[in-house]
Amino acid sequence: MVSHEEGGDGEVEPDSDLRNFGETVKAFRKRAGLTQEQLAEHVRYSVQYVGSVEQGRRHPSVKFVNRSEEALDAFGVIRIAAKQLQRRRGLASWFRRWAELEDVAVALNTYECRSIPGLLQTEAYGRAQIDNVPPLVTAGEAEARITARAERQKLLRRTPYIAFSFIIEQAVIERRTGGSEVTGEQIDHLLGCAKLPNVDIQIMPTIQPLHAGTDGPFRLLETEDNEWLAYSEGQQSGLVISGPKDISLLHQRYAKLRIQALNPADSAGLLMRMRGSL
Repeated sequence: MVSHEEGGDGEVEPDSDLRNFGETVKAFRKRAGLTQEQLAEHVRYSVQYVGSVEQGRRHPSVKFVNRSEEALDAFGVIRIAAKQLQRRRGLASWFRRWAELEDVAVALNTYECRSIPGLLQTEAYGRAQIDNVPPLVTAGEAEARITARAERQKLLRRTPYIAFSFIIEQAVIERRTGGSEVTGEQIDHLLGCAKLPNVDIQIMPTIQPLHAGTDGPFRLLETEDNEWLAYSEGQQSGLVISGPKDISLLHQRYAKLRIQALNPADSAGLLMRMRGSL
Protein backbone atom coordinates (compact mmCIF):
# COMPACT_ATOMS: atom_id res chain seq x y z
CA MET A 1 0.00 0.00 0.00
CA VAL A 2 1.37 3.42 -0.97
CA SER A 3 1.61 6.12 1.72
CA HIS A 4 0.51 9.72 1.29
CA GLU A 5 2.64 12.75 2.06
CA GLU A 6 2.30 13.95 5.64
CA GLY A 7 1.72 17.63 6.37
CA GLY A 8 0.41 18.56 2.93
CA ASP A 9 3.58 20.34 1.85
CA GLY A 10 3.59 19.02 -1.73
CA GLU A 11 6.32 19.93 -4.18
CA VAL A 12 8.43 23.04 -3.69
CA GLU A 13 11.11 24.86 -5.60
CA PRO A 14 14.39 22.94 -5.15
CA ASP A 15 17.01 24.42 -2.85
CA SER A 16 20.54 23.24 -2.05
CA ASP A 17 19.54 21.47 1.17
CA LEU A 18 16.73 19.50 -0.45
CA ARG A 19 18.93 18.66 -3.42
CA ASN A 20 21.70 17.42 -1.12
CA PHE A 21 19.26 15.22 0.76
CA GLY A 22 17.87 13.87 -2.50
CA GLU A 23 21.37 13.11 -3.77
CA THR A 24 22.07 11.23 -0.53
CA VAL A 25 19.01 9.03 -0.98
CA LYS A 26 19.83 8.50 -4.65
CA ALA A 27 23.43 7.49 -3.86
CA PHE A 28 22.35 4.89 -1.32
CA ARG A 29 19.62 3.64 -3.65
CA LYS A 30 22.17 3.07 -6.41
CA ARG A 31 24.57 1.48 -3.93
CA ALA A 32 21.81 -0.99 -3.08
CA GLY A 33 21.26 -1.67 -6.78
CA LEU A 34 17.62 -0.52 -6.70
CA THR A 35 15.58 1.45 -9.22
CA GLN A 36 13.21 4.19 -8.07
CA GLU A 37 10.34 1.77 -8.69
CA GLN A 38 11.93 -0.85 -6.46
CA LEU A 39 12.69 1.64 -3.68
CA ALA A 40 9.11 2.90 -3.90
CA GLU A 41 7.89 -0.64 -3.21
CA HIS A 42 10.21 -1.00 -0.22
CA VAL A 43 9.21 2.29 1.40
CA ARG A 44 5.54 2.06 0.36
CA TYR A 45 5.49 5.42 -1.36
CA SER A 46 4.74 6.21 -4.99
CA VAL A 47 7.46 6.31 -7.63
CA GLN A 48 6.58 9.98 -8.18
CA TYR A 49 7.16 10.68 -4.49
CA VAL A 50 10.58 9.00 -4.54
CA GLY A 51 11.51 10.90 -7.69
CA SER A 52 10.44 14.23 -6.20
CA VAL A 53 12.55 13.64 -3.07
CA GLU A 54 15.60 12.66 -5.10
CA GLN A 55 15.19 15.78 -7.28
CA GLY A 56 14.98 18.00 -4.20
CA ARG A 57 11.40 19.03 -4.94
CA ARG A 58 9.72 17.57 -1.86
CA HIS A 59 10.39 17.56 1.86
CA PRO A 60 10.59 13.92 2.97
CA SER A 61 8.19 12.71 5.63
CA VAL A 62 9.48 11.05 8.80
CA LYS A 63 8.11 7.71 7.62
CA PHE A 64 9.89 8.04 4.28
CA VAL A 65 13.18 8.83 6.03
CA ASN A 66 12.92 5.88 8.42
CA ARG A 67 11.82 3.41 5.77
CA SER A 68 14.54 4.55 3.35
CA GLU A 69 17.16 4.26 6.07
CA GLU A 70 16.13 0.67 6.77
CA ALA A 71 15.57 -0.37 3.15
CA LEU A 72 18.93 1.00 2.00
CA ASP A 73 20.94 0.05 5.09
CA ALA A 74 22.37 3.56 5.07
CA PHE A 75 24.42 3.42 8.31
CA GLY A 76 22.28 6.24 9.79
CA VAL A 77 23.39 8.70 7.10
CA ILE A 78 19.89 9.31 5.71
CA ARG A 79 18.51 10.01 9.20
CA ILE A 80 21.38 12.40 9.94
CA ALA A 81 20.84 14.19 6.62
CA ALA A 82 17.11 14.46 7.34
CA LYS A 83 17.76 15.89 10.80
CA GLN A 84 19.97 18.57 9.32
CA LEU A 85 17.33 19.26 6.67
CA GLN A 86 14.59 19.66 9.29
CA ARG A 87 16.81 21.97 11.31
CA ARG A 88 17.08 24.32 8.35
CA ARG A 89 13.68 23.79 6.81
CA GLY A 90 11.92 26.56 8.73
CA LEU A 91 14.57 29.16 7.88
CA ALA A 92 14.09 31.61 5.04
CA SER A 93 16.52 30.91 2.19
CA TRP A 94 18.19 34.32 2.55
CA PHE A 95 18.75 33.74 6.30
CA ARG A 96 20.37 30.31 6.15
CA ARG A 97 23.92 31.56 5.62
CA TRP A 98 23.62 33.78 8.69
CA ALA A 99 22.18 30.89 10.73
CA GLU A 100 25.27 28.85 9.79
CA LEU A 101 27.48 31.71 10.98
CA GLU A 102 25.57 31.97 14.27
CA ASP A 103 26.43 28.33 14.91
CA VAL A 104 30.17 29.11 14.94
CA ALA A 105 30.02 32.53 16.60
CA VAL A 106 31.78 33.58 19.77
CA ALA A 107 29.86 36.88 20.03
CA LEU A 108 26.60 38.14 18.57
CA ASN A 109 25.20 41.69 18.83
CA THR A 110 21.63 42.40 17.71
CA TYR A 111 19.72 45.65 17.34
CA GLU A 112 16.03 45.12 16.57
CA CYS A 113 13.24 47.66 16.08
CA ARG A 114 10.59 45.48 14.38
CA SER A 115 9.99 42.47 16.62
CA ILE A 116 11.53 40.45 19.42
CA PRO A 117 14.67 38.78 18.03
CA GLY A 118 14.06 35.16 17.09
CA LEU A 119 16.64 33.93 19.58
CA LEU A 120 14.53 35.43 22.39
CA GLN A 121 11.01 34.64 21.20
CA THR A 122 8.59 32.41 23.07
CA GLU A 123 6.72 29.82 21.04
CA ALA A 124 3.45 31.74 21.48
CA TYR A 125 5.03 34.99 20.29
CA GLY A 126 6.55 33.22 17.30
CA ARG A 127 3.23 31.66 16.36
CA ALA A 128 1.51 35.05 16.63
CA GLN A 129 4.08 36.51 14.26
CA ILE A 130 3.53 33.71 11.76
CA ASP A 131 -0.24 34.20 11.93
CA ASN A 132 0.02 37.97 11.51
CA VAL A 133 2.17 38.21 8.38
CA PRO A 134 0.60 37.23 5.02
CA PRO A 135 0.52 34.93 3.22
CA LEU A 136 -0.82 32.29 5.58
CA VAL A 137 1.34 29.16 5.68
CA THR A 138 0.45 25.50 6.10
CA ALA A 139 0.46 23.91 9.53
CA GLY A 140 3.54 21.94 8.48
CA GLU A 141 5.46 25.06 7.49
CA ALA A 142 4.44 26.84 10.71
CA GLU A 143 5.77 23.92 12.76
CA ALA A 144 8.97 23.89 10.73
CA ARG A 145 9.55 27.58 11.50
CA ILE A 146 8.88 27.09 15.21
CA THR A 147 11.18 24.07 15.32
CA ALA A 148 13.98 25.91 13.50
CA ARG A 149 13.67 28.83 15.91
CA ALA A 150 13.80 26.52 18.93
CA GLU A 151 16.96 24.89 17.54
CA ARG A 152 18.63 28.29 17.13
CA GLN A 153 17.69 29.26 20.69
CA LYS A 154 19.84 26.43 22.06
CA LEU A 155 22.79 28.70 21.25
CA LEU A 156 21.91 30.85 24.27
CA ARG A 157 22.85 28.05 26.67
CA ARG A 158 25.51 26.26 24.68
CA THR A 159 28.97 26.00 26.21
CA PRO A 160 31.51 27.38 25.75
CA TYR A 161 29.26 30.39 25.97
CA ILE A 162 28.56 32.75 23.10
CA ALA A 163 28.50 36.38 24.27
CA PHE A 164 25.10 37.85 23.37
CA SER A 165 24.06 41.49 23.36
CA PHE A 166 20.51 42.50 22.41
CA ILE A 167 19.14 46.02 22.06
CA ILE A 168 15.36 46.01 21.58
CA GLU A 169 13.03 48.95 21.06
CA GLN A 170 10.49 49.46 23.83
CA ALA A 171 7.78 49.95 21.19
CA VAL A 172 8.27 46.35 20.02
CA ILE A 173 7.05 45.09 23.38
CA GLU A 174 4.34 47.75 23.74
CA ARG A 175 2.82 46.54 20.47
CA ARG A 176 1.59 43.46 22.39
CA THR A 177 1.95 41.05 19.50
CA GLY A 178 -0.41 38.15 20.16
CA GLY A 179 -2.25 39.98 22.95
CA SER A 180 -1.59 40.76 26.60
CA GLU A 181 -1.15 37.14 27.73
CA VAL A 182 1.42 36.39 25.03
CA THR A 183 3.20 39.66 25.81
CA GLY A 184 3.32 38.89 29.52
CA GLU A 185 4.85 35.49 28.83
CA GLN A 186 7.32 37.08 26.43
CA ILE A 187 8.41 39.66 29.00
CA ASP A 188 8.91 36.93 31.60
CA HIS A 189 11.03 35.05 29.08
CA LEU A 190 13.14 38.13 28.35
CA LEU A 191 13.74 38.62 32.08
CA GLY A 192 14.75 34.97 32.38
CA CYS A 193 17.15 35.19 29.44
CA ALA A 194 18.66 38.37 30.86
CA LYS A 195 19.76 36.38 33.93
CA LEU A 196 21.95 34.11 31.81
CA PRO A 197 25.63 34.93 32.42
CA ASN A 198 26.38 35.42 28.73
CA VAL A 199 23.31 37.51 27.75
CA ASP A 200 22.83 41.28 28.00
CA ILE A 201 19.41 42.70 27.12
CA GLN A 202 18.96 46.45 26.80
CA ILE A 203 15.74 48.30 26.03
CA MET A 204 15.82 51.40 23.88
CA PRO A 205 13.20 53.76 25.37
CA THR A 206 10.47 55.03 23.10
CA ILE A 207 11.45 58.63 23.83
CA GLN A 208 15.14 58.93 22.91
CA PRO A 209 16.09 62.02 20.87
CA LEU A 210 19.61 60.66 20.33
CA HIS A 211 19.30 57.42 18.38
CA ALA A 212 21.99 55.80 16.21
CA GLY A 213 19.73 53.07 14.84
CA THR A 214 17.31 55.00 12.67
CA ASP A 215 18.63 53.30 9.51
CA GLY A 216 17.10 50.03 10.70
CA PRO A 217 17.93 46.75 12.45
CA PHE A 218 21.23 44.92 12.04
CA ARG A 219 23.41 42.25 13.63
CA LEU A 220 27.13 41.89 14.20
CA LEU A 221 28.86 38.57 14.71
CA GLU A 222 32.38 37.49 15.65
CA THR A 223 33.47 34.09 14.35
CA GLU A 224 35.77 31.68 16.18
CA ASP A 225 38.52 32.98 13.86
CA ASN A 226 37.86 36.47 15.29
CA GLU A 227 36.47 37.74 12.01
CA TRP A 228 33.55 40.16 12.26
CA LEU A 229 30.55 39.94 9.91
CA ALA A 230 27.21 41.73 9.82
CA TYR A 231 23.70 41.00 8.64
CA SER A 232 20.94 43.29 7.40
CA GLU A 233 17.45 42.05 6.57
CA GLY A 234 14.48 43.55 4.76
CA GLN A 235 11.26 42.30 3.21
CA GLN A 236 12.01 38.92 1.56
CA SER A 237 15.74 39.57 1.55
CA GLY A 238 18.83 39.38 3.70
CA LEU A 239 22.46 40.37 3.22
CA VAL A 240 25.60 39.12 4.95
CA ILE A 241 28.09 42.02 5.08
CA SER A 242 31.83 41.44 5.21
CA GLY A 243 33.44 44.68 3.94
CA PRO A 244 35.79 46.13 6.62
CA LYS A 245 34.51 49.70 6.18
CA ASP A 246 30.88 48.61 6.48
CA ILE A 247 31.68 46.50 9.55
CA SER A 248 33.50 49.42 11.15
CA LEU A 249 30.52 51.71 10.51
CA LEU A 250 28.09 49.24 12.10
CA HIS A 251 30.38 48.75 15.10
CA GLN A 252 30.32 52.51 15.63
CA ARG A 253 26.53 52.53 15.47
CA TYR A 254 26.16 49.61 17.85
CA ALA A 255 28.52 51.23 20.34
CA LYS A 256 26.35 54.37 20.28
CA LEU A 257 23.17 52.32 20.66
CA ARG A 258 24.56 50.61 23.75
CA ILE A 259 25.13 54.00 25.33
CA GLN A 260 21.74 55.38 24.30
CA ALA A 261 19.70 52.37 25.45
CA LEU A 262 18.92 51.68 29.10
CA ASN A 263 21.60 49.64 30.84
CA PRO A 264 20.74 45.97 31.55
CA ALA A 265 19.63 46.60 35.13
CA ASP A 266 17.39 49.54 34.21
CA SER A 267 16.08 47.56 31.23
CA ALA A 268 15.03 44.74 33.55
CA GLY A 269 13.28 47.28 35.77
CA LEU A 270 11.38 48.71 32.80
CA LEU A 271 10.38 45.22 31.68
CA MET A 272 9.00 44.45 35.13
CA ARG A 273 7.00 47.68 35.13
CA MET A 274 5.64 46.87 31.67
CA ARG A 275 4.74 43.41 32.89
CA GLY A 276 2.84 44.87 35.81
CA SER A 277 0.85 47.23 33.57
CA LEU A 278 -0.61 44.46 31.38
